[in-house]
Amino acid sequence: QVQLVESGGGLVQAGDSLRLSCAASGLTFSSYTLGWFRQAPGKERQFVARISRGGGSPSYGDSVKGRFAISRDDAENTVYLQMNSLKPEDTAVYYCAATRMLIFPGSRAEYWGQGTQVTVSS
Repeated sequence: QVQLVESGGGLVQAGDSLRLSCAASGLTFSSYTLGWFRQAPGKERQFVARISRGGGSPSYGDSVKGRFAISRDDAENTVYLQMNSLKPEDTAVYYCAATRMLIFPGSRAEYWGQGTQVTVSS
């Protein structure tokens, strides 16, 4: 049974930093492209970042470029999202995702975590 479990969310002030973690089990972690998505109330799910097998070619959504960084530790079966210079508009539930494809077409993934809430106050 595949599980993706996010952690690290919380309530912070604008300008603060947070690091999200997503621990995976039940899959060959190194074979998957990993990603982070977010969804704010009343809005569609939004792509945040992805990292390919082997850790190369990270890609970011326009709204987080230069502030967020995705990384992975295949030895620990964990993917991270370092979020710096947080803004109130970053408030959302953050989900990690895994796919055997190189990208997440149409924001679809084979596996999703349960999500972790990030709230940024102004």
